[in-house]
Amino acid sequence: MLALDGGSKVRNRPWPRWPVWDEHEEQAVLDVLRSGRWWSVEGDRVHTFEREFAQFVQAAHAVCVTNGTAALEVCLRALGIGCGDEVIVPPYTFIATASSVLSVSATPVFVDIEAESLNIDPSRIEEAITPRTKAIIPVHIAGRPADMDGVLAIARKHGLYVIEDAAQAHAAEWKGRRVGAIGDLGTFSFQASKNLNAGEGGIIVSNDADLADRAWSVHNVGRTRSGKWYEHHVVGGNFRMTERQAAILLAQMTRLPSQTETRTRNAEYLTELLSRIDGITTLPADPRVTRHAYHLYVFRYDPKHFGGRPREEFLQALVAEG
Repeated sequence: MLALDGGSKVRNRPWPRWPVWDEHEEQAVLDVLRSGRWWSVEGDRVHTFEREFAQFVQAAHAVCVTNGTAALEVCLRALGIGCGDEVIVPPYTFIATASSVLSVSATPVFVDIEAESLNIDPSRIEEAITPRTKAIIPVHIAGRPADMDGVLAIARKHGLYVIEDAAQAHAAEWKGRRVGAIGDLGTFSFQASKNLNAGEGGIIVSNDADLADRAWSVHNVGRTRSGKWYEHHVVGGNFRMTERQAAILLAQMTRLPSQTETRTRNAEYLTELLSRIDGITTLPADPRVTRHAYHLYVFRYDPKHFGGRPREEFLQALVAEG
């Protein structure tokens, strides 16, 4: 009997807590606190993390920012996108993908997703392009890379920028290449629920030095790397990450590879078990996705196989089982 109907729970133990941390993160924060250098202008943690994360995602450049939403907005401003411009985005994503476009006074244009991946459908992009279109933002939803070959082919054909929203896709790979710097610019989030997190935070990555410099300028109140402190060349904002966040991220980075392997094993185990249940369908694998980050595990529920019980009741039953 289901717990929802009065039976015993399947699981009574509490789930592991997130994030995972120990004395290494604690010492990293204490070191910054005692140093008295709490901002990146004087410290070295942010710059160190930028180098290490860029290397991790196979990018040449990285710019740390306050959060993933800010990272998207900084990218758009760095590309000169603004009033009257259009940016193509998927409708199935966190609000920041679209709201960042609105924040720079541009218009988000929605292109539907693929049923099998839940990512933007490249075959539908071209029909949404107009003379006002300036960029495409593919989202690697749940940690599964979008079809970057399809997106890039259309973008290059029409002279559009590609900004990867990799907020959920730390360590994910498309055809053996880490996502983030496959397009012109890429963004990641380090918000509390993410696979790599510091409570809040974000980063921009790129293999284009000029675009990276433009993003750096926007995130640092319009300054240039060689200019004076009160010399501002573009309209920007203070989107700088703190040293404490970077210190936590450097410690958390050491855990990411093994945690990613654990997520992969758990996902494979879930897929094998769920495939035995009529009415539960897992998303099909794509050989071009050589690493799924599994920020989320996605499957479909068909009420017909469960006495017509709606999805909401199915979710209640899962919660009731622990």
